[in-house]
Parts: sequence; structure tokens; C-alpha cells
Amino acid sequence: MLRSMTAFARREQTSAWGAITWELRSVNHRYLETSLRLPEALRGLETLVREHISAALNRGKVEGTLKLQTTGATAAAITLNLPMVERLLEVASELEHRMGPGTGLRLIDMLRWPGVVNEAEPDLEEIKAAILDCLHAALAELVTTREREGERTADLLRQRSAALRVQVKQVRARRPEVLARWRDKLLSRLADIPVDADPGRLEQELALIAQRLDVDEELERLDTHLDEIDAVLRRNEPVGRRLDFLMQELNREANTLSSKSADADTTRAAVEMKVLIEQMREQIQNIE
Repeated sequence: MLRSMTAFARREQTSAWGAITWELRSVNHRYLETSLRLPEALRGLETLVREHISAALNRGKVEGTLKLQTTGATAAAITLNLPMVERLLEVASELEHRMGPGTGLRLIDMLRWPGVVNEAEPDLEEIKAAILDCLHAALAELVTTREREGERTADLLRQRSAALRVQVKQVRARRPEVLARWRDKLLSRLADIPVDADPGRLEQELALIAQRLDVDEELERLDTHLDEIDAVLRRNEPVGRRLDFLMQELNREANTLSSKSADADTTRAAVEMKVLIEQMREQIQNIE
């Protein structure tokens, strides 16, 4: 099943010590690139989180944000740095004595002073399982979204692949008419020349023209690449790079077909093919 690289997932889980929220965003990228924002106290989990993301995803630029809100029980584990408090009071008292009454520290200023309030850091081992549990749920949601978007893209690719087959079929059907027209055109020009043409040389010229206008190989390769696209779309693995390569091959054959075109209808068909291929290529840029 195809996976898009654009998706968003959000999962929240309540644990014994607080609420955990994971937000994951992914967009298209050539490789897997992970950017994480974790609370400072949980930075030790970053490597483990990256490993779990790498196990679930193959390509895309992924942004992961972990938010946590502590419960009252955790908040109760707050202590004051009393030696620092006493020192700050001494300094404030001395400044107030020098500058006048009312210029001392307020209570809120004291509490905001760095190092005055010590908040107990959560036990990493205690919460690691809950964080990874929530991460797995968020990754599962992200993958489901990517698969859903990928299936829509696969439908669009199948539609355009079918439209390409129609163009190939039309060009192939016109080949005998195109060659016959060129033969008649050459004979008409020779009839205007007041000399007898060598039948052997005439057949040789006609063979050279037919060879120069022959696009059977290009049409066969177009069919082969379209068959491969249909097969790739049925695979249950990352196929973005392979599809991108097939777009390059399709475009090469369409360009060759255009350069060999001997009539307006074939030229229009080649242009339509290139338009369809470009539409497919744009969609494939977002496929994992």
C-alpha cells in the first residue's frame, strides 16, 4: 500500500504522574529526517524515540513534540533553596536600607529567581513506558493517515496511467496511416521530377524513412513502464523512489516519440503524454 509523506497525528495519554501528549507532523523529504522537541528532563529519551520513529517510517521530514503536564502529586514535590532565600533577603534588606522603603523584593520576584524553587525531576524509568506507549499510538495514527492519503494518490496515478495507455494505443493505431502518407508524399514529389526513378533506390529511400519514423520500440517501452507502474502500486513497501525513476523513463520515451513524430496528431499525443507524466511526477514526490 502506498504511503503519503504528509500527515499529522496527535495522541494524549494520562499516566500516574501526569498527562502525556505527542504531536507528530511529517512532510515529503528524500530521506528520513527527524526533529524532536522534548522537555529538558526527558532529553535522555531522544535516541530511543528516534529509533522507534525510524522503525515505523522510511522517508519524510518528521517533527515530533512531546508535551507533559504534571499532576498535583508531582507538583507537591517542590522545595525551596532556603540558603539562597536567606541570602536574597539579606541583599534585598541592604538595598532597601540604601534606596528607601518599598524597594525590596516582592514574594513573586523571590519565587521567580533562578535556583530558589527546586522541582523534583520525574523518574525517567517510571514514565518511559508511558511515553513510548503514547508514541506508538501516535505513530500508528500517522501511518494510517499516510496510507489513506497514499491510496488516494495511487488512484490518481492509476487514472493517469490509464490515460497514457490510451495515448500509446492511439499513436500505435496511426502508424500504418502515417507511413502510407509519407510514401505517397515521396512518390508525389518524385512524379514532379522529369526523370525516371530507380525502383530499387526508391524502395531504399522508403525503407530509410520508415526506419527514421519507426517508434515501435518507444511504444513498447512505454507499455512496459506502465505495466511496471501498475505492479509497483500493488507492492506493500516504500516505492516512491522506484516510481520516480519510472517517471524519468516514461518522460525519456515521450520525448523520443515527440522528436520522431511525423504528423500533428502524434505530436499532440506526445505532448499529452508529457503532461500526464508531469502530473504523476508531482504526485509521486510525496510518496514514501
